[in-house]
Amino acid sequence: MQTLEKFTEFSAYQTLKNLAQSPIDLTQAGVLSPERIRKFQGESAGFKCLFATERVTDDVIAALQRLAQEAKVFAQMEKMQSGQTMNFIEGFPSENRAVLHTALRDFFDHPNEAKTAKEATQMAKAEVDKMKAFEAEMESFEHLVVVGIGGSQLGPEAIYLALKAYQKKGKQVHFISNVDPDNAQSVLSRLDPAKTLALVVSKTGSTLETLTNEEFVRDWFKEHEIEAKNQFISVTGEGSPLDDKKRYRECFYIWDWVGGRFCSTAASGGVIVVFACGFSTYWEFLKGAHSMDRAALNHDITENLPLLGAMLSIWNSNFLKYPTLAIVPYSQALSRWPAHVQQVEMESNGKRTDRRGKDVGFRTSPIYWGEPGTNAQHSFFQMIHQGTDTVPIEFIGFKESQLKRDRLQNDSSSQEKLLSNMFAQALALAEGQTNDNPNKSFPGNRPSHILLAKELTPHAVGALFAYYEHKTAFQGFVWNINSFDQEGVQLGKVLANRFIDLFRQRRGAKGKVEASPQEEAYLTQLDSIE
Repeated sequence: MQTLEKFTEFSAYQTLKNLAQSPIDLTQAGVLSPERIRKFQGESAGFKCLFATERVTDDVIAALQRLAQEAKVFAQMEKMQSGQTMNFIEGFPSENRAVLHTALRDFFDHPNEAKTAKEATQMAKAEVDKMKAFEAEMESFEHLVVVGIGGSQLGPEAIYLALKAYQKKGKQVHFISNVDPDNAQSVLSRLDPAKTLALVVSKTGSTLETLTNEEFVRDWFKEHEIEAKNQFISVTGEGSPLDDKKRYRECFYIWDWVGGRFCSTAASGGVIVVFACGFSTYWEFLKGAHSMDRAALNHDITENLPLLGAMLSIWNSNFLKYPTLAIVPYSQALSRWPAHVQQVEMESNGKRTDRRGKDVGFRTSPIYWGEPGTNAQHSFFQMIHQGTDTVPIEFIGFKESQLKRDRLQNDSSSQEKLLSNMFAQALALAEGQTNDNPNKSFPGNRPSHILLAKELTPHAVGALFAYYEHKTAFQGFVWNINSFDQEGVQLGKVLANRFIDLFRQRRGAKGKVEASPQEEAYLTQLDSIE
């Protein structure tokens, strides 16, 4: 496997570094003109990206396009979607896997013809067909309890909430992810077990939190004298401990070429969408994701929104030195979208070594955070407008509301008020405001861009989901890091298992674990609480 040269060695890197010495001043009169707003935009898969309020010029965009070309991001995206090995560290033990989440929805126009991709697509389509057939069996249940954590919960929950407008009458989905027993108890205490179906999601079938919570739910069914086997289904890897028809009504599969945070278009999210909204909604969701997959192959940065988003993020983070990015959707249905993006981007690109196993020597993943607008305006926007740190923002907005019920008040609708706030924030952050009273002065020059679509349909949700997957991959390609493993998650798990063994030993379980001085110190502190 041939890795690429270091990010800082590209000629476009030096060009961008020079341009960053005196970036455009958005507060200057006439800069943020109507012509600029019309000019600085891109479009893919039903979404526009309006980026006139970013601190970029034609020269910056051209240099970012050249940087992408020097990093061979288009060839890498094509390799990824064709099923070549992308999850690797050269010269060191690693997972050495393909990364084929695009195969989970490659059922529409222009499917990938590479042999590995076609085989993966066939496997994925078989599971999609199985979900369609299983929809009838789920009709008798009113509640679906999803037991999973990380990518088995964050993405699926974000998608479920985004699509609640399409939910069938009498269907509700609930999520148990935290190993905190209060999470499970608070969910189960308000449900009728006879009308509840449990979905357990773990690719390996060995995730501690998920297995613990599964047993919590099984005990709940037993307490109500209900045969648990009839109430449980699983999504897992073939042959895992969760692939057991004696314990599960049905088992759906995911594969080692799909990372957890990239698996929501598979059965991990598919079963949830089919249960709550029906198969036709799931199919449209897949179609939207596929449309953004196709856009990610376009070599023009203004017609490839994932690439545009990735390069704007690199400009802000690596060259303008802004360490965070706020995700602010002006849609209540996307209330959990920032949490999903946190995992996709930070678990993928929160790396300090490149694909050669060497220290990168530059910033990789920004810190992602956010909340829905307009709520966010009454929370952290004070700091964003007048604080000492500059925080770029990725706004997400829609021309029309989902539920199509609105009211006119003072000759404007609530949706118009929502959009007015979003556009106003972008302009206010960019232009700022001068005032003789320093407390009313705003520095401006605070960058943002807007992802804008007509409506949050299933197609749009799928496209937005794939946008963040590919944006993440493009940044990793430029930085030459492996975006597809997550070794940073493992160390804490190993140490947690030691503490669990110590608790078990205290209860008289067999085995002998010697506590380290540090472990003993923590347990002593726990014992001291009365």
